[in-house]
Amino acid sequence: MQAHHAGADEALMLDPHGFVATCNSTNFFIVRKGQVWAPTTKYQMPGITRANVLRLCREQGITARELDFSLTAVYGAEEAFVTGTFAGLIPVISVDGRAVGRGARGPVTERLQECYATLMDECVVRGRAALRD
Repeated sequence: MQAHHAGADEALMLDPHGFVATCNSTNFFIVRKGQVWAPTTKYQMPGITRANVLRLCREQGITARELDFSLTAVYGAEEAFVTGTFAGLIPVISVDGRAVGRGARGPVTERLQECYATLMDECVVRGRAALRD
């Protein structure tokens, strides 16, 4: 309700210990010092798109960590993004009215968006080829 009243597209949800857990319909990530941080899956569904992004990080040599982190870490992040089945990978430009990083899509997010788009294109080609066989 707070996100709706604030005019936000998504809401961050915290776990019972006050750590960032997830969003209401997407999985949340931040980038700090070039590392991708994802909340642990203790209090969220481990999404397929989330798993694909973590795999892409490994394949691209981007350090990705699944850990508990606070809103303070989010406020100090260089970048943030969300993932979801329909959304793919979308940059987050502000949280609680505070700009994340420069308040625009960052280079790690952009790189992962490009890698994710390539992965989806490859999946489509494989799917179409399987239909022809």
